[in-house]
Amino acid sequence: MAFLENPYQTMAAGFALTIVLVGIWLAMIGMPDGGAWFEQIFRWLHFLAGITWIGLLYFFNFINAGFLKSLDAGQKGVVIPRLMPAALNWFRHGATVTVLAGLVLIFYLHPSLEGTGDKAIWIGGLLGLIMMTNVHAIIWPCQKKIIQWTKESAETGKPTPPEMTAVAKKALYASRINLLLSIPMLFFMAAASHFK
Repeated sequence: MAFLENPYQTMAAGFALTIVLVGIWLAMIGMPDGGAWFEQIFRWLHFLAGITWIGLLYFFNFINAGFLKSLDAGQKGVVIPRLMPAALNWFRHGATVTVLAGLVLIFYLHPSLEGTGDKAIWIGGLLGLIMMTNVHAIIWPCQKKIIQWTKESAETGKPTPPEMTAVAKKALYASRINLLLSIPMLFFMAAASHFK
């Protein structure tokens, strides 16, 4: 079970298990038509990336923000440059894949605003698009500065620049807006398939 010691190997094993289980499932039910495969692959990508993105959003807001406040400058100089680049990499790429796969699904399954579900998914999609824009236009640029300033401070012993407080607050507020928007966004995403 050495593959469980490495998250990337565990993820690869998860994909392999999915292929095996899909093969068994297909043996039981037969082959669905091509359109169903297209939709299922994009739904799966949308869910998988969305869980990654929103899971990290909740981690940053409910756990990480409070934890970082409890650290002194020396501890932050170790934790932030090591933790945040990787976490934010998964966060922003999760956001991008979620929204792109979602857009494919919206245009494929809900090209008009005729039904109740169509309207719901477009509302959810718009909220997701706003959230992704926050990630790439505000949160990530601010966090890059914070990471760099914290790393330089740890290496040189100089204090972080005074503007870091304003940049950190800007990133925090954008993240909190995303937390706020995630709640109705998830409602409307689920409503799309339940209210036809």
